[in-house]
Amino acid sequence: MDEAEIIIARLGLAPLPDEGGFFRRAWTAPAAPGARPAGTSILYLVTPAGFSAMHRLQTDEIWHFHAGDPLALMWLTPARAIERVTLGADIAAGHQPQAVVPGGAWQGARLADGASRGWSLVGCTLAPGWDEKEFFLGDRVALCREFPAAADEIVRLTR
Repeated sequence: MDEAEIIIARLGLAPLPDEGGFFRRAWTAPAAPGARPAGTSILYLVTPAGFSAMHRLQTDEIWHFHAGDPLALMWLTPARAIERVTLGADIAAGHQPQAVVPGGAWQGARLADGASRGWSLVGCTLAPGWDEKEFFLGDRVALCREFPAAADEIVRLTR
């Protein structure tokens, strides 16, 4: 087994449908009857093939770096801004330990260029919690048309 397979097994991660990568819900806050949870968080493992495909949520999402290779996170705002952050442990090299992607932005993540271990472990937190009805998977052609300056990265972050 390679290192990523060991982490997947030890943390009890499963493939994340549509978006890609491997995950396990780590926390769900209580919810009022009939309401969504106040908050949720997941452990999320990214590999070269299991990247986080471009998607949009209505809720802000906080990404937390835990271990492994640095993670290249990109989001595209409704105002057409392109934001890029490298999540990682090397603060002196410009890595960030966490980043907040605003609700309504298209977002995706992959291993940063030069990754050597072949995996990155992060956590993702939402408040209010996850609601499947608010998840939208990005379309490569439409996103490239809307954000031509980010087309190369969009291609790398869509299936």
